[in-house]
Amino acid sequence: MKHHSPAFLKLIHDSKQHIKEVSTEETLSAMETDPQVALIDVREESEYAAGHVKGSEHLGKGIIERDIEKKHPDMAQPLYLYCGGGFRSVLVADNLQKMGYTNVFSVAGGWGAFKEMNVDIEKGK
Repeated sequence: MKHHSPAFLKLIHDSKQHIKEVSTEETLSAMETDPQVALIDVREESEYAAGHVKGSEHLGKGIIERDIEKKHPDMAQPLYLYCGGGFRSVLVADNLQKMGYTNVFSVAGGWGAFKEMNVDIEKGK
């Protein structure tokens, strides 16, 4: 298990006060019922290539703020974000809301939680 610095954990805690965090179950349910839902993997490209939730797209934390409007110009589109364990996606969700996106969710537990559910996984880009 990774150990994070106190300053990083405080940053996550502060960001969580402003965002909506959802479970993997809520995410999968939303994907089944709403065709507008986008599931976005914000991990590094190498992490995404090693395995990701089937149907997700990759926009890494390092570029998502720069590229999101090209891929998802509708600021009200439901965007569900996940990372490895639920920290990076919190930071991205907070930033996207600051950019004007109104329907952003961070998936608690991230990739680890999805793997525990035995969801369909794809490998490669």
